Amino acid sequence: MGGYNGGQRSSKPCTSNMRALDVRRLARAGRLKPGQSFGWSWTRGSSVVASINICTGAGNVTLSYRNRTNEGEWKEMNYAVRLTWTPCNYGGERAWWLCPADGCGRRVAVLFGGKVFACRRCQRLVYASQRESENDRAIRRADTLRRQLGWVPGIAHGDGEKPKGMHWKTYNRMRMDYYAQSNRAFAGLAEQMGLTTARLASINPKTD
Repeated sequence: MGGYNGGQRSSKPCTSNMRALDVRRLARAGRLKPGQSFGWSWTRGSSVVASINICTGAGNVTLSYRNRTNEGEWKEMNYAVRLTWTPCNYGGERAWWLCPADGCGRRVAVLFGGKVFACRRCQRLVYASQRESENDRAIRRADTLRRQLGWVPGIAHGDGEKPKGMHWKTYNRMRMDYYAQSNRAFAGLAEQMGLTTARLASINPKTD
């Protein structure tokens, strides 16, 4: 079984930098039924970058993997994570993890890997969007609107056509929202370019 984490540490503690174990994915794959033992892995491209073994019991799963910190010795990790279920509005039940970190037990859908798998709060993580600058956020929102409108991705491209079947009122509202976001993004990019130019000029002053 491949080692978990490989000693890598992220300078930005964001959820997107971590190995996420989503109980909803396991439930959809039928992997929460008691009596199962299987491997679960994370890939980057076509390469496996981390893996764990999962054994399911009655109301819990046991996680087994190797972990090391700062290129130290590999340690064998083996512990149970409790499960709970809540009823869905239209029948059935939804599975949740109970965070196994000491003193937590919070009900969550996703656990994030560290020395142990724990909830976002225990791992002191933020969502990637919380690390965005205002300019980055404007670009992301503008690109989202372009996808919803069926336009070519990227704010450097011009407007596309109104999607077939979309009401003109909806189209005009989304288009105006897109203009606001793209204008904010371009203004931010222009400001960044100005600061970069000024910084380069201070590093390399003109000489007679």
